[in-house]
Amino acid sequence: MGLLEKDPDMNTMQNLYVEQLRDLYSAETQLIDALPKMVESAHSKSLKKAFSSHLEETKGQKQRLETIFDKLGEKPTGHTCKGMKGLIAEGEEMLDRDGNPSVRDAGLIAAAQRVEHYEISGYGTARQFASQLGDAEAARLLEATLHEESSADQQLNRIALEEINVTAPLAH
Repeated sequence: MGLLEKDPDMNTMQNLYVEQLRDLYSAETQLIDALPKMVESAHSKSLKKAFSSHLEETKGQKQRLETIFDKLGEKPTGHTCKGMKGLIAEGEEMLDRDGNPSVRDAGLIAAAQRVEHYEISGYGTARQFASQLGDAEAARLLEATLHEESSADQQLNRIALEEINVTAPLAH
């Protein structure tokens, strides 16, 4: 997560923690813009519902981050998460593809799970930093988001294994 460009002095864990949070905030903001396109592009009703539900969760996750920033007296903006930007760009390539609806949905799930795994990593790290810095409330908020991201990943996996992948043609 390209964190070091904002604070070349990165002398404290507090500075690193704030940059991690800014990266996550940027990632969530980008995802809020991307998820409606995924909802629209998905063929499966259960996948559309999962993406719609996660959009609402993502808005709540962004609000949790804003709460943490308020407590820290920091601004959440001023950083672009390049990792999320790349993951979203890869996912958007799937939106424009023609083909079997189940295969396209499988591709959307693959892209979405990459995003979830990226977020799981980022939130796990930020939660650990919050704990190390003695901010139990922020750690609790970050843990709640981490749990939601893990649940979203599990839900996508379920949809893939029980519905999408089993209906997609395997070969010509």
